Amino acid sequence: MTAVSLLSRIILPRPGEPLDVRKLYLEESTTNARRAHAASRTTLEIGKESEVSFGTYFNAFPASYWRRWSICTSVVLRVELTGTGRVDLYRTKATGVRISVEGRQFVGTDEQPAVVEIEVPLKSFEDGGWIWFDITSDTAVNLVSGGWYAPEAAPGTANIAVGIPTFNRPGDCVNALADLTADPLVDKVIGAVIVPDQGTRKVRDHPDFAAASAGLGNRLSIHDQPNLGGSGGYSRVMYEALKNTDCQQILFMDDDIRIEPDTILRVLAMNRFAKTPTLIGGQMLNLQEPSHLHIMGEVVNQANFMWTAAPHAEYDHDFAEYPLGDKNDRSALLHRRIDVDFNGWWTCMIPRQVAEELGQPLPLFIKWDDAEYGLRAGEHGYPTVTLPGAAIWHMAWSDKDDAIDWQAYFHLRNRLVVAAMHWDGDITGLVRSHLKATLKHLACLEYSTVAIQNRAIDDFLAGPEHIFSILESGLPEVHRLRKEYPDAVVLPAASELPAPSHKTKAMKPPVNPVSIGYRLARGILHNMTKADPESHDRPEFNVPTQDARWFRLCTVDGVTVTTADGCGVVYRQRDRRKMVTLLLQSLRRQRQLLGRFDEMRRVYRDALPVLSSQQKWETVLSPASGRCPQPSAESRHA
Repeated sequence: MTAVSLLSRIILPRPGEPLDVRKLYLEESTTNARRAHAASRTTLEIGKESEVSFGTYFNAFPASYWRRWSICTSVVLRVELTGTGRVDLYRTKATGVRISVEGRQFVGTDEQPAVVEIEVPLKSFEDGGWIWFDITSDTAVNLVSGGWYAPEAAPGTANIAVGIPTFNRPGDCVNALADLTADPLVDKVIGAVIVPDQGTRKVRDHPDFAAASAGLGNRLSIHDQPNLGGSGGYSRVMYEALKNTDCQQILFMDDDIRIEPDTILRVLAMNRFAKTPTLIGGQMLNLQEPSHLHIMGEVVNQANFMWTAAPHAEYDHDFAEYPLGDKNDRSALLHRRIDVDFNGWWTCMIPRQVAEELGQPLPLFIKWDDAEYGLRAGEHGYPTVTLPGAAIWHMAWSDKDDAIDWQAYFHLRNRLVVAAMHWDGDITGLVRSHLKATLKHLACLEYSTVAIQNRAIDDFLAGPEHIFSILESGLPEVHRLRKEYPDAVVLPAASELPAPSHKTKAMKPPVNPVSIGYRLARGILHNMTKADPESHDRPEFNVPTQDARWFRLCTVDGVTVTTADGCGVVYRQRDRRKMVTLLLQSLRRQRQLLGRFDEMRRVYRDALPVLSSQQKWETVLSPASGRCPQPSAESRHA
């Protein structure tokens, strides 16, 4: 028995990481005399008479995913150790119940480290379960190296084209480029790095660009182009990867992420061992609360065609509070295998074969392009896997107003486009959910949101060729439309306005039908009256963003509401005429959706081959082409 092909390394926290982040990598007994010290990202010094568990997010092995999606029938734990102690191997069932597998004593020296190898069959992991190990030290122990291995060689070739579209984030993009070559094993498998630069502040002008890009040499190419959104950026990545490289894997990554380098190796390993060509996605950790996992996986709700948590998955899991091995209901859910419809493109590896067959992303600018590609792949027999233990850090959605700001236009328009292409459900469910959202927006005085969502329906009904034609011009038009409404104008602070006429008061949300009905009736009656003009000069309240709910705002005429990032406020002002006009416009469009959606299904499905073709995308990308390869005599491979 030998450990042949590395699937994932045992990795340790970066120097100086706080305790909550350390818990993503290792758990230490409270009886330990001293903390374990990570001498590098892959070596660990453990004090004598200590217990350290690697039953953690980054170091436990997600066995059920490898059982379901790969050709592997077993996995090998291999660790090299110095000192004297014991390695104990554990696994879990899909319920989270822990089972002891095997224990091994070890004695190793600096000259002759002990090698412990334990092979575990994957047969019992059909529905869920992880594998991990603990180290109990007698003397001081050094973990020299460790990893989870397949007992056979990996099929195929490791040759990744990494694509990082960027828009006015030169510092973030430079950091990402530097991370790609910081780890020798990651650097070795990267064949090309493609950066579509869509901003006015260029990556190559950043003072650290030369140093960050030096290691990539002529593997790096930068393509200047107009702002075509995420879909335009990723479409450029796919286009260049297929046309100008022989890379077998295309890895989409955001520019504003913090990379855990082993994530790239882990999604690559799953890609190579997959039973069939498979989209392999990494998970998302919260950049501001680094121990928080966004979600184990997502699906599209077939009742109303809206993305949501997959069954048995919950949003915002905190590993510092609820570790993987804890006996609580939240942690127990982590041991189920979660099957998904798609993966976000913050980190997603697409096999070359899939890209060649499916074609380019749709021209959606932002929102739903990743979900659409996952659904399209599924229809062609190519599954998507969201792989636990493979993750990056990204800004949480809770720090953005994307449900009510300019992005609300793309949320709705693209949801309709993707639904028309890939959903055979009853449109009534989608329209009903949109009506409910519209009424909430109006109650919250979010008139600009309703206005741009009305435009979103118009643009959807105008057809697929129109969607492509406004790829570049759509966003400026949305910005222009929003400026007509005060709720879209951000002020630096509430103190820019007169002091509110009332002190802020706490209001609990209505929870029973009587209280909900009462509050709703009051809101409807109030919105039928003319607004007090004084409230448009002096706000009634200053409302924090978390309190800006329909039951709080439906009976006011003018309030400031803090933006989600806390950097400013908007002055929302009730206007009966605007409210009624927007509502009637929305209702007319919803009626059109009900009457025409089957027709639009046929139109959009017929257009899919054109919208996703390289030839169609060349009409946008070729005129904008500004390829700037980075020459380097030291480049080791193109």
